[in-house]
Amino acid sequence: MTMNFLNPVTTQTWANGRHMVRCVKVIQETWDVRTFCFMAEQPVLFFFKPGQFVTLELEIDGEPIMRSYTISSSPSVPYSFSITVKRVPGGRVSNWLHDNLAVNDELAVHGPVGNFNSIDFPADKVLLLSGGVGITPLMSMTRWFFDTNASVDVEFIHSARAPRDVIYHRELVHMFSRIPEFKLHIVCEKKDDIGEAWAGYRGYLTQPMLELMAPDFLEREIFCCGPTPYMNAIKHILRDNGFDMSHYHEESFGATPLDVREDVLELAELAEAEAEEVDVADMLSVEFSTSGKSVRIQPGETVHSAAAKLGLHIPKACGMGICGTCRVPLASGEVEMEHNGGITDEDVAEGYILSCCSTPKGNVVVDF
Repeated sequence: MTMNFLNPVTTQTWANGRHMVRCVKVIQETWDVRTFCFMAEQPVLFFFKPGQFVTLELEIDGEPIMRSYTISSSPSVPYSFSITVKRVPGGRVSNWLHDNLAVNDELAVHGPVGNFNSIDFPADKVLLLSGGVGITPLMSMTRWFFDTNASVDVEFIHSARAPRDVIYHRELVHMFSRIPEFKLHIVCEKKDDIGEAWAGYRGYLTQPMLELMAPDFLEREIFCCGPTPYMNAIKHILRDNGFDMSHYHEESFGATPLDVREDVLELAELAEAEAEEVDVADMLSVEFSTSGKSVRIQPGETVHSAAAKLGLHIPKACGMGICGTCRVPLASGEVEMEHNGGITDEDVAEGYILSCCSTPKGNVVVDF
């Protein structure tokens, strides 16, 4: 019997950045949902805040693609982390992961990042609301509460299409059966043609349902994740009841909405029309020291767009300052950075910026 696993090792701690990991397990959660578990070759303590996410660096059909997924595991199980992915009809990345990612495959991940987490908003009474695969960050929070014996009163309400679509059903029932302060409620949306025996709530989550399940919902810290219509409906209920929305938190990561994309195109056309009017003296220099290249840009342009003009590829996924993939060191100069949680205060203190949402205030030098 080998005892190598008992040998002393130097264990590193996960920090926001790029890391190589290996898939060690694939779990079929439901008919169209799989969990992928990852570890590093050398021991790494994967500590993160429950609710945060990582960005996968993939190559599909020869094209580099970045895609962000919430971590569904808990940092209380520190030597690995997991993501849970639903197969989406026509979804290029989700289908590729289901069909191709297997045990022992290696890939790079970026992160962890994200403002949506249970550590930064501690509370004695919590309401977790999820719809579909939006359960993943809330499952990470629940596992953390359970594993750490946290003194928290948890009401967990999950909406699924049908009983067969309830992700983590057995584990949820197990956890909530062991702690009286944890209460689980599941809603199956299909009133008709569920095709399975179901004695629980049916239809869409409404205020009367919410009042039955969590009568004191106005007194709780609320974490919500699910499809946009689901989250909008929740916010409508809360606002109608005078809820203090500073205690409401939602996972907003997702594809850029169509109206935002249209606004971007319109702004791009305006910028192109105004470009000729910009005085050359007002343009700013962006130097990339490692590459030995520099370019002059107009005020308001981002560091990422400056790199693109030089043919430099800074990895990027969301383009909105959420995923943290485009993090680079700022060697000199100042930028205005309007991010959405994709970078930590520690990273900023060390001189890092997110190139996709950083506009130079003057001439800058970037270490890339």
